[in-house]
This record gives sequence, structure tokens and C-alpha cells, in this order.
Amino acid sequence: MLEILIAGGWPMVPILISSAIAMAIILERFWSLRRKAVIPPELGQQVMTWARTRKLDPKHIDALRETSPLGEILASALVVRNRPREIIKERVEDTGRHVVHQLERFLNTLGTIAIVSPLLGLLGTVFGMINMFFAVMVSGVGDPLKMAGGIGEALVCTASGLCVAIPAYFFHRYFRGKVNELVIDMEKQVITLTDELALASDANPARAAG
Repeated sequence: MLEILIAGGWPMVPILISSAIAMAIILERFWSLRRKAVIPPELGQQVMTWARTRKLDPKHIDALRETSPLGEILASALVVRNRPREIIKERVEDTGRHVVHQLERFLNTLGTIAIVSPLLGLLGTVFGMINMFFAVMVSGVGDPLKMAGGIGEALVCTASGLCVAIPAYFFHRYFRGKVNELVIDMEKQVITLTDELALASDANPARAAG
């Protein structure tokens, strides 16, 4: 395997670096985008219970904010729970944009690797063909070993670039879809909480006015 990588020449260096970065991102995103880490089970129901029983002191809200991305969004709604529904919605949307940005962390880098890796492989292919032509110019077509070296460099770079790009593109699309799925699930819970806060506000005009 090492001989094959060496045969690819210097273009293999950025390809291998891209491969290592892509692997690190994939492992990190698998860990960070676990459903129970983003949307802890029963958290939404627990917050609904807090809202109904008025257990909404600052300590509860601060602890909620630190639990998870969903907790951060729900906490932002609770902070302005006594305000009109439009203000609650605006605060949730602002926090939601920040949370989605965190969920999509490193995905642009992974997508860039998926695009750049084949180009790096193509670059190595071009250099391999150039080396082959130089070998032909110097030694003629009578030395197949020198021609084989250039062809080998070209093929190794092309294959390596594709081997990095295909998984990177696959997981980039996979994580994008997973983030969208998590966001939709969080939106459902936020809407439920917003409705509960609106009902509580309507039932208590003094709190709504405050």
C-alpha cells in the first residue's frame, strides 16, 4: 500500500490530508448529531410541565439552555414567555439560526473536500501524463518502465481522489439530511411550547401585560 501511495507522487500529499480531515469531520458529526444529544428524550414534555406549573425561575432556564440544541431554543422562548407571540417567535427564530449553524458545523468543509479531491486526483493525473511524455521525449518509446511510471502515477492519483471524494460527498448529503430532520423535529416541539405559552398568557392578562 505504501508503495502505491508513493507511486502517486507529491499530489498524494494533499489528497491524504483531505482524507484525514474528512474522516475526522465524519466521526465528529456522527457523535455530535446523535438524536439523544440534539433532542434529548422527554425534554420537550418536561419543559411543557415547567410551563404549566410555572417552574420557570432563571436557574431552570439556564440549566435548560446548557442541555442541548433543543434546550437552547426552548430556553430562548421561555426567556420572553411574557411577551407577545410575535416576539417569542422572533426570538426563537434568531436562536434557531444559531443552533442550525452549529448543527451544520464543518459540513461546508466536508462538501469542499468532496469537490476538491477529484480535482487533486486530476491534477496528479496530468502530472503523471506529463512525466510520461517527458520520458518518451528523452528515451523514446523503447523504455516501457519509464512510461509505466507516469501512467501509474496518473492512475493512482485519479483513484485516490475518487476514493476520498465519494465517501465525503455521501456523508455530506447524509448529514445535511439528518440536520434537516432534526430541525423539523425541534420545530414541532417549539411550536407546541409556543402555543402553551400563548394560552397561558391569554389566561392571565396580568402576565401578558407584564
